[in-house]
Amino acid sequence: MKNLFNTYRVLATIVGVLLAFCALVAAPLKYLATEDSSLQRFGESASILWVAHGWVFMIYVVVAFLLARRARWTIAFTVLMLVAGLIPLLIFWVERRVTHKVRAENPELVGPTAA
Repeated sequence: MKNLFNTYRVLATIVGVLLAFCALVAAPLKYLATEDSSLQRFGESASILWVAHGWVFMIYVVVAFLLARRARWTIAFTVLMLVAGLIPLLIFWVERRVTHKVRAENPELVGPTAA
């Protein structure tokens, strides 16, 4: 069970970093930098990370859904978890909320904490 929680946390971080980079760095450079500049070319090259985000996000959705079902959370909280990977930076806040919620309500999913 705790592997599911740890997997969720790792995937949330990866999805969050990829989305933040793509939305806040790659896309602006691709569309707002001077035409044919090195920055625009970098933005175009980095846009492939949108594909990586999409693949990792699909795995994240499955893991987040399984964690939410195992923890017996409400549909509203589950939807918040699932949608968090679509809005830049929101996933970091949601991951912290999920971590606190799991530790408070379902400590068996976390495993023993280090002293």
